[in-house]
Amino acid sequence: MTKAIRFHQPGGSDVLKYEDIELPPPAAGEVRVRHTAIGVNFIDTYHRTGLYPLPLPATPGMEAAGVVEAVGEGVTRFKPGQRVGYASGFVGAYAEAVNIPAGRLVALPDSISDEVAAAVLLKGMTTQYLIRRIHKVTAGDTIVFHAAAGGVGQIAVQWAKHLGATVIGTTTSPSKVEQCKANGCAHVLDSSEAGWEKKVRAIIPEGVPVVYDSIGKNTFLAGLDCLRPRGIMVTYGNASGPVDPFSPALLAQKGSLFVTRPVLGHYTSTPEELQQTADDLFAVLASGAVKVAINHRYKLSEAAKAQDELTSRKTVGATVLIP
Repeated sequence: MTKAIRFHQPGGSDVLKYEDIELPPPAAGEVRVRHTAIGVNFIDTYHRTGLYPLPLPATPGMEAAGVVEAVGEGVTRFKPGQRVGYASGFVGAYAEAVNIPAGRLVALPDSISDEVAAAVLLKGMTTQYLIRRIHKVTAGDTIVFHAAAGGVGQIAVQWAKHLGATVIGTTTSPSKVEQCKANGCAHVLDSSEAGWEKKVRAIIPEGVPVVYDSIGKNTFLAGLDCLRPRGIMVTYGNASGPVDPFSPALLAQKGSLFVTRPVLGHYTSTPEELQQTADDLFAVLASGAVKVAINHRYKLSEAAKAQDELTSRKTVGATVLIP
């Protein structure tokens, strides 16, 4: 038996229960990982509410770090005692231990602690594909990054500044403005204020090449007005709700714009691509250009409280659960 957080129907944080579950030996191609730290992310709440449905009963969580306890038949990349982490293609991290396909694990270097790995893998690898592959941010770019004080935002702002970009960050919390600036935002706007997109145009009249938007419904349309012709709207989250349906003709009217709705799994679809993405992240962390602040720690049994703090915007930086 092992402990895990499960929900038997979608709903608020009160549906999360701390339960005993059976964990069989790892099957062929699987690895059993004993968790030492578990990441908490907005997508966990989307699974819990049913926005992204899971088969029930379900254990949320996509990101964790720990130690290999056992390997199934055919696994050669990992061995017992090895430190590993994951954040792509597996749901069920809110548990003391899990069996996970070996192809979804990455090896952790000595330079990265378990807590940092659990706090950074999902957000950091998300940042990697956002700013290094969807639009390859380069020196001289000016970009808009929403929720700049959030988990992905803090990493992305630091990384983009390291690459030589000017970052226009947004937040809805006046108390987080200085945090955004400390991470590298050249400008910080309140995206809850009407007309924030006009302020972007005042900063860069021709518009920006890319807007990174994890807010969704409340910021999507205004974000299109920030883009220069052939610019890219990257909508990768729904913190304010899903984006309302719109006509593709709108993209033509606003400058032959592009819209993409990416997910990490499609950018880490093979073990090799997954490890390469993680290694790029580990390298920028090791360089000191990107620092991760783990400001909130909770017991695994306090997962509901951790999610409530996240969704009420009371957190800054990363949150982890400790089994």
